[in-house]
Amino acid sequence: MSQGAEVVPCRVLYVDDDPDVRQIAGMALRLNNDMQVETCSSGEEALAILPRLMPDLVVLDVMMPGLDGPTTLARIRANPLYSHIPVAFMTAKALPREVERFMALGAIGVIGKPFDPMLLAGQVAALWLALSTASRRLQTPSVADQRLVFRR
Repeated sequence: MSQGAEVVPCRVLYVDDDPDVRQIAGMALRLNNDMQVETCSSGEEALAILPRLMPDLVVLDVMMPGLDGPTTLARIRANPLYSHIPVAFMTAKALPREVERFMALGAIGVIGKPFDPMLLAGQVAALWLALSTASRRLQTPSVADQRLVFRR
């Protein structure tokens, strides 16, 4: 980064139905001062928050009651106001076959569960950095070539 450049915080929305995991992930993500983190407990709640928050990145749990992660992603992609927002999944199903399926749905990355709280902020920051680098390189908000998988 060049001297004098202002760091723009990445607005992250973390969505997980498990209150303990949500609290730990939220605390872990807030360790990175370059992230503004908001959490919520469901896909429905995430969709309701999007107009107010307009996050730079959404991290979704895959398995949630009601709207699961893939369905929530589909709804985000179907709305032209939010379709550009990058989405990553966090899941215990981080095997290659599942990761391939999540990427085909439009995810930019997958973070495996259980996650290491001390590494989580760095993993999410790496996703954001890859997106930012791709956008600068391509001069578009396209993220198609920047997909990361983090397994424990």
